Amino acid sequence: MKLLNYTSRYFVIILLFIIFIWAAFFYYNMLDEIYDSMDDSLENQKGLVLQKVKDNPEILQKKQFEDGYYTIQKLAGKPKKMGKDKYRDTLMFMENEKEFEPVRLLETSFSQAGNYYKLKLITSMVEEDDLVEELLYSIIALYLGLILSILILNNFFLKNTWKPFYSLLEKLKKFSIESEHKITFEDTKIEEFALLNKNIENLLYKSQESYKQQKHFIENASHELQTPIAISINKLELLLEKNNMNEDQIETFSSVLQNLERLKRLNKSLLLLTKIENNQFIEEEDINLNLLLQELLEDFLDYSTYKKVELELIQQKNLRARMNKDLAIILFTNLIQNAIKHGKVGTQIEIIIHKESVMIKNESDHTIPLDVDKIFSRFYKETALQNSTGLGLSIAQAIAKKYGFTVTYTYKDLHCFKVNFQQT
Repeated sequence: MKLLNYTSRYFVIILLFIIFIWAAFFYYNMLDEIYDSMDDSLENQKGLVLQKVKDNPEILQKKQFEDGYYTIQKLAGKPKKMGKDKYRDTLMFMENEKEFEPVRLLETSFSQAGNYYKLKLITSMVEEDDLVEELLYSIIALYLGLILSILILNNFFLKNTWKPFYSLLEKLKKFSIESEHKITFEDTKIEEFALLNKNIENLLYKSQESYKQQKHFIENASHELQTPIAISINKLELLLEKNNMNEDQIETFSSVLQNLERLKRLNKSLLLLTKIENNQFIEEEDINLNLLLQELLEDFLDYSTYKKVELELIQQKNLRARMNKDLAIILFTNLIQNAIKHGKVGTQIEIIIHKESVMIKNESDHTIPLDVDKIFSRFYKETALQNSTGLGLSIAQAIAKKYGFTVTYTYKDLHCFKVNFQQT
């Protein structure tokens, strides 16, 4: 959820609650005023009727509402609440309308010449009901109009207020630490945004400087380490070519050579892994993976023949991916080499190209599933092969992760590594 919507949501909830309370208070207050006005009118009419009774006692015989707005009923005795006024809403049949209409009724009692009477007065509520109904609709319209207006204005002003922040987010999305391009920040009068821009500018500068230093270190380390290792290997090979050493010396020199060769591969793999993680492979192109795998299988033909395993390429679909070609070659080289290295003699390795993935299946002497939580870890080796660096699968996973792909492992009679090119 966007920050603007997140803050607006709470603002709307609070606003709805406050305006609802205000609208309800206003409605019931106006309703109370209307009833007070009607009750005051009935009380005034009561005074007029009582005055008429004193002037004309014959009015005491008026028992129906047909020709007026009041009735008088004689009581047998003194009522408990003598002279107390009682107001209520009721319905009364109106001859002119031929239907029941709402009325406001006042009941009270009075005494005249030693007798007690009940007085009922009515006033029509038709106009008042219409007024209340119109008042209710007006309040609802005002309520909705206020909410809508406040939301529109709030979003408009908040968008302008947060504009520097969203502009910064867009620029950060496009920012690449490998490039020399620097982010330009918008001028803002808001102190927090200005401070945020300043801190991000410093952070990006330090990150770019650290990246440059690390890149230079890796490049220097690649040359500085590879050169002495290569010289040492050459000198040892020259010594081995001389026939003046006994068998124990030859075995010792061979062991040293093997370790130096392993160190050379290890150094090369670590440097490659670091370069991948530091995004030093910038160039990308649209690669036909079907053609790429065909070429790789031809390159692996001698090795697979030596290991006595057969490679089979099954092309169910044409698959293309946008990535660095060198990294694509390294990705599949490591996975295919891993399958050949651990493949069972006399078996077949299947490389299956699907619509969005490539699967590499092989049978192995290792007939139990590998540890899924560890096989992609650096230097983890399920078997004790001396010429293995334990970095091949880590490199494959790092390459896939760089482009948003995934490398997964499953086992069901066959060991299966799957590269899914559907970006996550």
